[in-house]
Amino acid sequence: MSFATEYIAQLEAFAALGPLPRVRALHLPPGRYAQDNRGEFCALELEDGAIGLSFVLLDDTLEQLLAGAEGFGLAGVDALALARRYVSDGGIWKTLGFAAANALTRCLYDKAGFRPDSSADSIGHLRPQRGEHIGMIGKFTPLLRRITDSGARLTIIELNPELVGEHDGYRVTLDAGELSDCSKVVSTSTLLLNDTVDHMLACCSMARWFAMIGPSAGCLPDALFARGVTLLGGSWINDRDGFTAALRSGAPLGDYASKISLSVDNYPGFDSLLARAAAA
Repeated sequence: MSFATEYIAQLEAFAALGPLPRVRALHLPPGRYAQDNRGEFCALELEDGAIGLSFVLLDDTLEQLLAGAEGFGLAGVDALALARRYVSDGGIWKTLGFAAANALTRCLYDKAGFRPDSSADSIGHLRPQRGEHIGMIGKFTPLLRRITDSGARLTIIELNPELVGEHDGYRVTLDAGELSDCSKVVSTSTLLLNDTVDHMLACCSMARWFAMIGPSAGCLPDALFARGVTLLGGSWINDRDGFTAALRSGAPLGDYASKISLSVDNYPGFDSLLARAAAA
């Protein structure tokens, strides 16, 4: 099965415990921004207050969402039915389905009394060493100097052919096959939406450390850990009202959410979470 299929199957098992909260609202940014992750994500809110994020800057997804925001009729919708569209649909409905799935994940965490560990630096364990070959899926500009100054070799996989070539201390390519001998990889969580996650992870079979980072990485990590991901870094919303108001206005979001990280060592596993939720 694909990651998406496994993820939704887990949420189906969660739903078997009893009725899940329905959708309360969809929150959209006012437009695209060039800084601070603003304008990059939508937030789907459930009736219990759980929120799931999803990246909206693939193609014209954000523009389509903004144009149809009043016509989706999501308030009161079955959240699991919407989450299933992450597997069955494409475009904006895949995006909304992923947001719904992530909201249900937060709902499960809350019912199970689980909060992932906070992390000021989700990629702090990268520790690049001279001679290592490090892969990067999507360009993480703040990391470039840390890696190149260490003497490690850096290969970045991008989708934009205009970025391809040799740069100051690193190489950009379209060929994911060049990740095959990387010992460490850091990746954008956008892979979870553009149907490349299974392929990219298969290309990184030699990596002993694989971090997937991004505010929309709010999914259950079991299927990712099984495929070689070692760390999942996302966002934990602490102030629902403050976060959604800031997102809608285009204001910075940092005061209302904190960074979290999940690894095999600090994650109890889906079966444990499900048992804890059932007993709650």
